[in-house]
Amino acid sequence: MSNLSFHTNVTRRGLVGASALASLLLAGCSGSSGPSDGTGTDTSTKGTPDAPTAQTTYGTVTGITDGGVNIWYGVPYGKSPEGELRWQPPEAPDSWSDARACTQPAAAALQFANNQVTGVEDCLNLDVYAPQDASGLPVMVYIHGGNNQTGTAQEIPGKDLAINDGIVYVSLSYRLGLLGFNCLPALGVETGNFALLDIARALDWIRSNVYAFGGDPNNVTVTGFSAGGRDVMCMLMSPTFQGRFDKAIAFSGGMTTAEVEPAQKKIAAALVPLALEDGKATSDREAYAWLLSDGSDVRDWLYNLWGDRLAPLMGDASIRMSVFPHLFEDGVMIPKGGFENASYHAVPLMMLTGATEFSLFSLGDPFWTGDLMSDAPGDVLAAAQDFAVRYGSDMYRIFNAECSAEQMADTYGSDIYVCQVDFGSAGSAVHIDPYGAFHGIFVPMLSSTNNYTSMVPDTFDQDGYQAMAKAFNDYLKNFLMAGNPNDGSLATWDAWSNDEGKSMVLDATETDAVVGLRDVRSSYDQIIAAMDADETIDADTKLLVEQNDMAGRWFSSALDEHTGAQDLWQVPYEE
Repeated sequence: MSNLSFHTNVTRRGLVGASALASLLLAGCSGSSGPSDGTGTDTSTKGTPDAPTAQTTYGTVTGITDGGVNIWYGVPYGKSPEGELRWQPPEAPDSWSDARACTQPAAAALQFANNQVTGVEDCLNLDVYAPQDASGLPVMVYIHGGNNQTGTAQEIPGKDLAINDGIVYVSLSYRLGLLGFNCLPALGVETGNFALLDIARALDWIRSNVYAFGGDPNNVTVTGFSAGGRDVMCMLMSPTFQGRFDKAIAFSGGMTTAEVEPAQKKIAAALVPLALEDGKATSDREAYAWLLSDGSDVRDWLYNLWGDRLAPLMGDASIRMSVFPHLFEDGVMIPKGGFENASYHAVPLMMLTGATEFSLFSLGDPFWTGDLMSDAPGDVLAAAQDFAVRYGSDMYRIFNAECSAEQMADTYGSDIYVCQVDFGSAGSAVHIDPYGAFHGIFVPMLSSTNNYTSMVPDTFDQDGYQAMAKAFNDYLKNFLMAGNPNDGSLATWDAWSNDEGKSMVLDATETDAVVGLRDVRSSYDQIIAAMDADETIDADTKLLVEQNDMAGRWFSSALDEHTGAQDLWQVPYEE
């Protein structure tokens, strides 16, 4: 899930406190255990006599069996990207001769989460879940969220998916933060999108090895949530990924990229304090200029930095590309100009969004507890938060799916299926107050082990949600098998067309699923007009909310231009 920040004194309608909810949402899936020694995958050579085994290109791996599912944790797909391999394309892992026990979740990639540095640089591994009798099954590859700064391959465990959808499920770990995305000139590389290079190598590993786990290497669907969904969208237009997958699903993804030059400036500015600490310059501006140079001295210094100094530099980007630039338009991995006039790999595509995607991000924004809102009466604060969540979510949901579908439809070359989850929203029979159909509302449909059930207890076990989940998994199973969610037994899900503009809307009462095609289209112009006309808060408070809580987000460029919000890409060392 995307990186979130919650604050204890935002308590409207029972919001969960900062430390509890941050731990809940960022620490990985509840119920997934970490490695016993804190170093990652167990590499001992002895497994249990009946442990499932698979022969990979690099050696034999043994896993565990749980409830009819064979699971292998932390299987290497690349060599550890440390030392001279830190900002380089990933290399093949070293082979091993004895069976490698992949029986415990590996340590997460190095990251700054819950106000501490965790994880390791040796992170190029993946988890595989397969039914015990798997043979030639569709393969679902999952790329976790966390703004490409945080997260873990265990974000959505694959046990339920393997059984319910009859698939082999593969979840990836990849380089995060500045280790995964760095385009400073001194590195001297063609692309700074190292995390995408990791994913490309993992997909190559899957093509070559997944048959040994019961998967069909010619039926691979790449999927991702939040940052992972945005990575998937970029993969659809990246020449690097041509032929590496057969279908795609973006859960709460959308189209975002960063231009190289402003990204370099932001990265250099973030590194200035470290350069000063290490005596590389005598002033901020001198350090900034040095970091933007292409000298070998800059490269050597970067390679010798401890990872735990790099990980915290950009903190929680909170769906703002300007805070942590990534997905660089370098003309190698991602075309110059990004999605504008892009050419796409014509594979069947599904895109899903929740109806209230902005709720978690807005309600956790420190803006609400800062100086600008410190004197606001309680009723004004509540109304302002409602305003931000309502309209921010409306923009975020169309950003995640509809806007991409509209931009791609006429030239994409394959079917696009759009889905919106309304369950929990203001228009649903079941309200999840104040979060609504939040960012991640779909996750409990895929795995009973998740971070959301405890967040809103006695909700996802209701008959209605479970019926909705069954319908969605039936659609998903069909799509993973053949690239079309329909099978004749379900409500027909038509592919997107700009003429019809129909999305499959998933909702439920407490007892029954409510599933069907609807036109839920809107536009930024329409949403902004409604915001201008809204009288639930005064004009001054409205502008504060628009220029602070809502500004600079993935979805907010039209609003930022309308309100004259500050350009968050500026750095303090530029004239």
